[in-house]
Amino acid sequence: MSRILIVDDEDGIRRSLAGILSDEGFDTTPARDGEEALESIEADGVPDLVLLDIAMPGRDGVEILVELRERWPDLPVVMMSGHGTVETAVRTTRHGAYDFIEKPLSIDKVLLTIGHALDQARLARENRELRAQTLRAHEIIGDSPEVAELVKQIEVAAPSNGWVLITGENGTGKELVARQIHARSKRADGPFVEVNCAAIPEELIESELFGHEKGAFTGAVAQKIGKFELAHGGTIFLDEIADMSLMTQAKVLRILQEQNFARVGGTEMHDVDVRVIAATNKDLEEEIAEERFREDLYYRLNVIPFRVPALRERPGDIPILAREFTREFCAEAGMKEKKITARAMRLLQSHTWPGNVRELRNLMERLVIMTPRGSIDVKDLPDVIRNGPSAERDDLNLDEARRNFEREFLIERLTEHGWNISRTAEAIGLARESLSRKIKAHGIEVEKS
Repeated sequence: MSRILIVDDEDGIRRSLAGILSDEGFDTTPARDGEEALESIEADGVPDLVLLDIAMPGRDGVEILVELRERWPDLPVVMMSGHGTVETAVRTTRHGAYDFIEKPLSIDKVLLTIGHALDQARLARENRELRAQTLRAHEIIGDSPEVAELVKQIEVAAPSNGWVLITGENGTGKELVARQIHARSKRADGPFVEVNCAAIPEELIESELFGHEKGAFTGAVAQKIGKFELAHGGTIFLDEIADMSLMTQAKVLRILQEQNFARVGGTEMHDVDVRVIAATNKDLEEEIAEERFREDLYYRLNVIPFRVPALRERPGDIPILAREFTREFCAEAGMKEKKITARAMRLLQSHTWPGNVRELRNLMERLVIMTPRGSIDVKDLPDVIRNGPSAERDDLNLDEARRNFEREFLIERLTEHGWNISRTAEAIGLARESLSRKIKAHGIEVEKS
C-alpha cells in the first residue's frame, strides 16, 4: 500500500484528501505545515509521494520542496495552490516537483496525477536496480593492486565523454572494462553497442558500421541501420579495432571527427552522438610502424588509455576468481558449491594462463561439470596444470619440503572442516592451541565460514 503525505494548512482539505485517498487504497499521513511534514518523514520514514501546498504559514511550499529534493531526491512531490499561475507552475517544476495542481482540486486529476507519479517513481527505482544488477554482472573481480588501480581509473574516466582505448591480451576482460565504463557514465541509460571488428568480413564491415540503403549492393533488399546509428546517445565499443582495413579506418576517423555519416549507397548525412571505446590485443604503435594502422586514428582514440593486466601478472586474484566462477557454475547447475583443495589452488596459481581470465573461467565450468565429488583436487586438473612448474620440487631441501607439505596438509584439513579450528585439531590429533600456533607460523589466513 502506497503512503502519501498530505501537507496543507487547511484542515478541511487534509481531511477531504485523506478520506478520498483512503477509499482508493492509499495510506495517508497529514501535516499542517512544512516543518511538521519534515518531522513526520524523520519519525515515520519516507512516504511514497507528497502532496504539498504552496501557500502555508512559516516556510512556504517551494522552500520545503527544495529541502525535500535535496534530502530525498527520488521522492515524487506534487504541488497544490489556490493562486496558481503559469510562472508558479514553471518555478516549482524547475525545483523538481513532479506536477502542479490548481485549487479547487479536481479529484479525478489528483488521482490521475498521483497514479502517474507513482508509476514514474517505480520505473525509476526499477531502472536503478537494473543498473545496479548490470554493474554487479560486469564487476571486475579481484583485490590485487593492478585491479584496484584499474577500478580507480574507471571511476575517474567513466563520467566524462572522453574516448577510450583499451589494450590487453585476449581473454583479459577488455569488454568487461568497456561495459563498466558505460554503466558508470552519464550515457548509462543509452545503448551499448558492441562491434567485433575481427568477426565481420571486410566487404560487409562498412554496412555493419554505417548501415546501407535499399539496393546499395547485391543482396541489399532493404534499408539497414548501422551500429553507429544504433549507438546514438550511448556508447559504441569497437573491439579488435586493429583488424579494420586502412580504408575503413579512414571512414571511422571521419565520423569521429565530424560526428555524421552517410549510409552505404546513400547521400543523406546523419548526425550521430556516440562515445567511442575501442579495444585491441595488438601493439598499435608497432602496427603504425608497419603501416597497418592509421597514426591519426590512434591519437584520436587514445584520449584515455587503459591497459588490462594479464592474469599471470596478478596471481593473487586467481583464488578469488576460481571460487567465484565455481560458485556461479554450481548455482547454475543447482548443486552445492564445490570446494577447491589447497593443493589444487596452488597449482592454479602457478599456471601462466595464456588465455587469461577466459581460460580460467572455462576451466572452472568444466571442473564443476566433470568432477563428481564435492571438492576439486589436483587429480581433476588438466595435465598442463598438474605437471606445471609448482609440481617441480627438485630444488627443495628436506626441511622446505616438510614445511610445504605441513602447510598444504593443514589448509586442506581446515577446508574439509569448514575452517573450524577446534574440529580440525581434534581430527588431526593436535591440541587446539598447538594448531593455532602452527596456523600462525605458516601464515595461513583463516577463512570466515
